[in-house]
Amino acid sequence: MARNRRLILSSPSEVWDLLSDGRRYGEWVSGTQQIIDVDPHWPEVGARLRVRVGAGPLTLDDTCVVRICEPRHRLELEAKADPFGAARIAMNLIPWGGNTLFILEWHALRGPGTRMHGLPVDYLVSIRNGMMLTKLARIAVREHRDSPGDVPRDTRSR
Repeated sequence: MARNRRLILSSPSEVWDLLSDGRRYGEWVSGTQQIIDVDPHWPEVGARLRVRVGAGPLTLDDTCVVRICEPRHRLELEAKADPFGAARIAMNLIPWGGNTLFILEWHALRGPGTRMHGLPVDYLVSIRNGMMLTKLARIAVREHRDSPGDVPRDTRSR
């Protein structure tokens, strides 16, 4: 299992706003080339998000199904990318002094990933997931900073 943690300088509600908009996953999920379809009731349990992933001409279509949804706290997906199998993606948002401690876990469920599970694969997935969390954090902070009526977080006196 690969596990990443990231302190995001936005509230869990602000981070959840990004997670609950399936059309925005392409902005922060590494390798996403196109959002094909998002169920209108995303991210309720059972909702599906269809994406095209890959690099250059090498692509495949992936379907993420919501398995657990606790708004503003927890979202667990099952990502299916045949013929490569499926993986569990768990995202936990923990309030941390007005910010969010975001914990992302990835675990192979079926397919070749279960046989390759271990240090090399987990290390590579961890690098990819770290890049995704960096993108997500930047988007969340930028949007919080740019929303009308917000006071900038850096309010040091001069």
